[in-house]
Amino acid sequence: MSIPNEALQKVLQEIGQKKAFAEQQLVIVRQQKVANSRESRMLQLTASEMESLPKETKVYEGVGKMFVCTPIPDVKKRITDESEKLKTELTNLNKKEDYLEKTYENSKASLEQVLGGRG
Repeated sequence: MSIPNEALQKVLQEIGQKKAFAEQQLVIVRQQKVANSRESRMLQLTASEMESLPKETKVYEGVGKMFVCTPIPDVKKRITDESEKLKTELTNLNKKEDYLEKTYENSKASLEQVLGGRG
């Protein structure tokens, strides 16, 4: 079975674009995962430091260019909420990474199949 050169060129271009897009998105997702894990680690360190503080200690949170005195339970709640949000975000990033890896591999295999069948 022979495919006309123009059609073959169009198919190769589409598959190549899909592969390149998946590759770019994979890089972005992996960077987001690194940033997410860094943020998660900072929250863990903050939470562990707060556990060692006496109850009467004044805690300040940065708001813009100033600091606001915040009760310890409120800060702990915020840290917990942010940690949960980061876990959900990490789960979604893992799913996206799996999808993009499959797309990349399928595109790569399709390119090899088309080029292998031609030559």
